[in-house]
Amino acid sequence: MYHPQEIEKKWQEFWAQTRAFEVTEDPSRPKFYCLEMFAYPSGHAHVGHVRNYMIGDVMARTMRMRGFNVLHPFGWDAFGLPAENAAIKNNLHPEKWTLDNIAHMKGQLQRLGISYAWERELATCLPNYYRWNQWLFTRMFERGLAYRRRSNVNWCESCQTVLANEQVVDGGCWRCGTTVTTRELDQWCLRITAYADELLAAAEGLTEWPEKVLTMQQNWIGRSEGARVRFPLNAASGGKVDADASIEVFTTRIDTIYGATFVMLAPEHPLVEQFAAEAPDPAEFRARVARFRGQDRTARMTGEVEKEGFDTGRTATNPFTEEPVPVWIANFVLGEYGTGAVMGVPGHDQRDFEFARNYSLPIRVVVQPEGETFSSDDLAAAWDGDGVLVGSGPWSGLPWPEANRQMTAEAKARGTGEGTVQYRLKDWGISRQRYWGTPIPIIHCPSCGMVPVQDEDLPVVLPTVTEFTGRGDSPLAQVPEFVNVSCPRCGEAARRETDTMDTFVDSSWYFYRFCDPHNDTLPFDPATVAYWGPVDFYSGGVEHAILHLIYSRFFSRVFRDIGLVTIDEPFTRLLTQGMVLRNGAVMSKSKGNVVDPDDMIASFGADALRLYVMFVAPPEKEVEWIDTGLEGAFRFLNRVWRVVEHLSPAVRQASGVAGLTFDAAERAMRRRTHGTIRRVAQDISPRVHLNTAVAALMELVNELYAFCELRGVRPAGFEGEASAVVARPETAAVLREAIEGLVLMLSPFTPHMCEELWEGLGHRNGVVAAGWPEWSEDAAREESIEIPVQVNGKLRGRVTVPVDAGQDAIEKAALAAPTVSAHVEGRQIVKIIVAKGRLVSIVVK
Repeated sequence: MYHPQEIEKKWQEFWAQTRAFEVTEDPSRPKFYCLEMFAYPSGHAHVGHVRNYMIGDVMARTMRMRGFNVLHPFGWDAFGLPAENAAIKNNLHPEKWTLDNIAHMKGQLQRLGISYAWERELATCLPNYYRWNQWLFTRMFERGLAYRRRSNVNWCESCQTVLANEQVVDGGCWRCGTTVTTRELDQWCLRITAYADELLAAAEGLTEWPEKVLTMQQNWIGRSEGARVRFPLNAASGGKVDADASIEVFTTRIDTIYGATFVMLAPEHPLVEQFAAEAPDPAEFRARVARFRGQDRTARMTGEVEKEGFDTGRTATNPFTEEPVPVWIANFVLGEYGTGAVMGVPGHDQRDFEFARNYSLPIRVVVQPEGETFSSDDLAAAWDGDGVLVGSGPWSGLPWPEANRQMTAEAKARGTGEGTVQYRLKDWGISRQRYWGTPIPIIHCPSCGMVPVQDEDLPVVLPTVTEFTGRGDSPLAQVPEFVNVSCPRCGEAARRETDTMDTFVDSSWYFYRFCDPHNDTLPFDPATVAYWGPVDFYSGGVEHAILHLIYSRFFSRVFRDIGLVTIDEPFTRLLTQGMVLRNGAVMSKSKGNVVDPDDMIASFGADALRLYVMFVAPPEKEVEWIDTGLEGAFRFLNRVWRVVEHLSPAVRQASGVAGLTFDAAERAMRRRTHGTIRRVAQDISPRVHLNTAVAALMELVNELYAFCELRGVRPAGFEGEASAVVARPETAAVLREAIEGLVLMLSPFTPHMCEELWEGLGHRNGVVAAGWPEWSEDAAREESIEIPVQVNGKLRGRVTVPVDAGQDAIEKAALAAPTVSAHVEGRQIVKIIVAKGRLVSIVVK
């Protein structure tokens, strides 16, 4: 009988005692670094979380069997805002909450039998990890890659903290739902823009990444060639204006500037407050701005938000037409893109067109297809196609690309603009006004300014804070013994930085630390990373396609430039797995639709759960969880158990297949075995079609049962003696080959059961030592093929012919088929076309 819980406990203990998955560098063997994005220890893992880890484990186990030195580590992305939420809600310290969750989730993963090198386990909330966040920050500070600036940030008034863009949901705080506003604060930033061109260009070389991820990264970096143009700001009625005051816009189409009939500012633009102060009703002005700032940033960025705006009452001068144009504030203009101001050209930009129509602003056509003439009254939408300039002074009649070039040069000659390259990507603001994060290792000295903490004084350990509410300044500012320090340069009284780092810092380089997790002199040894890096197979959710993956690529280049790595890209192959749904929705506690893996293991065993999740859909596709599907996986494993257990005594002593002569059934069984070995090997790697690999194994089991029935054994319960099946030595050899191949191929998916079956087959060194089974092309080759036959384009039958049959033989077989001859008899055959191995087409009249 198959008792999965007993078997799984046995083998999990064995793997732990023998350190089965711990590895060291071995230059004599090819390496394979397999990694899943590490987990946030939220408390309890559900099957939606662990699907990713199962995918990685299949890859890791397969590559071990193929002879690779496999590094497969795991750890915890353990800092972050949810821990503070839990601390506030449950009156628990975030450290206790986090470490308790880690212990529970680790137990869940171990019960699933995932082959992690647990001796390399790391948690980013521990000083022996975040010390190196601080070490790297000081190196970046020395190189000008880390700097402090005053900038606009997302701000939650209720939580009194900065939020990252991804923490703003539908315009509100992800913690409390309060409308997010913009506030100007001193922030620490990392100069990721210094690598923007390299990150963009190198993306083309990531040939084993999903195309959608690369497109998202390219769009996020958002390189645009264009011009910055200054529109002089005109004085308010009765007011004064600085002679040099202007609104600078960025445009990729300066050739359309004669069609610029207004200027739009982002609600976050620095001039907005000045205009508000001068407005007849400053409070109303500011309220309208605040509403725009609070709208969903993603919708504002994509233009999906309803386009709204209002006239500031100020005007600026179009530097080419010298006409005054009104200055508006518009909700779909973003402060962080370009200059935070755009020229409105409604005749040739669809968003501007919609805005102008809403507010009856003038629309002017300045580009038309060559040979055509139309006016703004003819437009149902903006014309953004090719054409020549009209109504554009001396540039009228020029094709727009040439006009774009000449007008950019003219703007520079006039001193009103210049050509430039603009990026949507902005420097990464890492300051967070919260407790549970890496302290930023800077000391503010009245005499020396900003001084980095010396290496010998790292880590700057997060102090124990027992009372905090998440409101006001960073909780670290409330700890005098932490804040008040001496300057390491001059010795004077100084103040320690109290902001902590964005947790994306923690996850941007952990894959290198896994290579050398116990190093206490460097983040990692360069030689060790040179052996293991880059990660060969990396998997995780597509929601990390932009920030985490771009930040990791950025950090890899920083490590390269300080001499710790020699590679540019951290991840060779990327797989973004699909989510697990239940009742049509993504699993979550709030929806009450989670499936606890512990419950499934208790009922069906870990192997059944692993098999079902791998079989139900391709790894990159969503999965709809169905309870009966898990029952089906369990029944299949029972079928495997019965056939192997029943036949093991009879086949253990079977000889090899060399020199034996097989009958037709035996040859067919061998073809299925070797064809399956080939198919499963290719489906796992390089294809990562894990669901079809499982399907092939199921087909092989069906063939085994059918073969046994041919030999007189009832397969349902295996009544009768195994000797009835293996009366011939040839049969015993074929069955041994099939059963051992099945167990070895199934083992990456269901490792506990397969180790037990392998041991029962008389092997003592485990499936990894056995290696991946080899296939024979000769044995896998089909002896015959089935070919469809058409008559006048309609399918009329199928014929089976030897695989090496010639054209004449195939024609004869096709014409002899009863269902074909009935449509040919008595008619003239015009021609017969034989596409060997695929189709016979007969034309008659």
